Amino acid sequence: MSYKLNAEPRNDTTNDTGKEMTGAEIVVRCLAEEGVEHVFGYPGGAVLYIYDAIYNQDKFQHILVRHEQAAIHAADAYSRSSNKVGVALVTSGPGVTNAVTGLATAYMDSIPMVIISGQVPSHAIGQDAFQECDTVGITRPCVKHNFLVKDVKDLALTMKKAFFIATTGRPGPVLVDIPKDISMHKCVYDYPKEIEMRSYKPVDKGHSGQIRKAVQLLLNAERPMIYTGGGVILANASPELNKLVDRLGFPCTNTLMGLGAYRSTSENFVGMPGMHGTYEANMSMQHCDVLIAIGARFDDRVIGNPKHFSSVARKIIHIDIDPSSISKRVKVDIPIVGNVRDVLQEMLAQLDAADAAAQKPSQVALASWWKQINEWRGKDCLKFTNSDIVIKPQSVVQKVWDITKGDAFITSDVGQHQMWAAQYYGFDKPRRWINSGGLGTMGVGLPYAMGVQMANPDATVACITGEASIQMCIQELATCKQYHLTPKIILLNNRVLGMVQQWQKIDYNGRYSESYMDSLPDFTMLAESYGHVGMKIEDPKDIDGALKEAFAMKDRLVFMNFITDQTENVWPMVKAGKGLTEMLLGSEDL
Repeated sequence: MSYKLNAEPRNDTTNDTGKEMTGAEIVVRCLAEEGVEHVFGYPGGAVLYIYDAIYNQDKFQHILVRHEQAAIHAADAYSRSSNKVGVALVTSGPGVTNAVTGLATAYMDSIPMVIISGQVPSHAIGQDAFQECDTVGITRPCVKHNFLVKDVKDLALTMKKAFFIATTGRPGPVLVDIPKDISMHKCVYDYPKEIEMRSYKPVDKGHSGQIRKAVQLLLNAERPMIYTGGGVILANASPELNKLVDRLGFPCTNTLMGLGAYRSTSENFVGMPGMHGTYEANMSMQHCDVLIAIGARFDDRVIGNPKHFSSVARKIIHIDIDPSSISKRVKVDIPIVGNVRDVLQEMLAQLDAADAAAQKPSQVALASWWKQINEWRGKDCLKFTNSDIVIKPQSVVQKVWDITKGDAFITSDVGQHQMWAAQYYGFDKPRRWINSGGLGTMGVGLPYAMGVQMANPDATVACITGEASIQMCIQELATCKQYHLTPKIILLNNRVLGMVQQWQKIDYNGRYSESYMDSLPDFTMLAESYGHVGMKIEDPKDIDGALKEAFAMKDRLVFMNFITDQTENVWPMVKAGKGLTEMLLGSEDL
């Protein structure tokens, strides 16, 4: 996964070189040099010099959120949906501790971001000063790297390093902590055009010999399987992946983070794997003889019990930019460290050479393998019983797909609604599905929608959420009003902590401890109080009309409160600790 920075250095900032500036002015100039167009943040005492410098510039727009957590989430989604670097600005103490959840969310999903935090003056560090905390120590476990700037002369170089580290190798969030006195000290501005770090040299190109071995293994496979993750999307390798799958004719599965990397409407796509994946995807993962993992990391929610997964003899090829991810949970046979896009390009070139030498996969073996997969498909594991009486959440998601023609940006929070969105909204393009995969953070959906729309102002954006998740950052409805952001909020309201209650039913003998939501607001009135359009939909016959009306209101945020069936659960399901083939296909399996 390799990135180029947001843009080439701007012509209108290069003539600032050699001028004396304050640290705050240097920060603003550095952001302009990197082509930053939007910064999400919330002011406070330790960053007021920086905010004063923002007031005096016109190179980027600052978005005032209502909570620092939302600033990080919005910058995160801005990056996920645009391949730009998300940038956020928070103050010291509670400002940065409020940001930690967002940092951990982005870190788990390898999202390139630069976060600027204020710090108490240098002389006060370690003195328990007002709004002081050890930002470097607190954030170290949940960022790719962090810096504490101790001299204003180091500030420009540190900012350049932050963008370089965030966007190269396996991307991730980088935090720059700036004491207040550093932001007001002055020095001559000099922003480096190029940077080289002796201790940090990520690899891009994969080993040709290993790629050659992988190609031969794929050509000789009788039951091949292509397993892809978020790394394909982060590396902008979706075109290469689609070429590879179409050329070989192999089955392909995309993880939750990889949805859209390979188009869901293709016959070669067998659905999402893992805990709530399809029967055919999981059975194919378990029973293949050659598995190629591309930008995926054999997550516990994907392969289930590693011992069970490894009980079947198969050859595994693993392509990843991060060498520490290879053979971390599952031993692989052919490791390939490199940028996914570069590796796939060389793999396609080697397949050209194999074609010229008349080396092709066995079509007889492949036909037999597809016959088996289609038998598994016959289970129709995502079928559900619709109703004329109560709204089924799955049917709402399907209708959203119909109305948006599968071309919307979909954000979600975390829970049952997230899984239904992943299962029933088909993604044919990368960067259209924006959700918290690694950390599973409730509350991201609305700020994610904000970030997506700032990055893609003319796009259709919908947030599929639950009544518990949406309340965690619901104050951002005010941010949407201030900046004229108009996502459509699709609330699948079952009045319970749905996924918690599902686990309580299955693993805790139906002891529903604190999983009911007994005091919900009137979401229609709440949305209207923020100046938006509110709707409440209770009758299944009204789903289609309400969604069409909402999406037709291009210039308004519409908050749609769908009162859904409280008894619906997410199926299929692989319980924690179980293997991929030990699936529950429905309540009848309990």
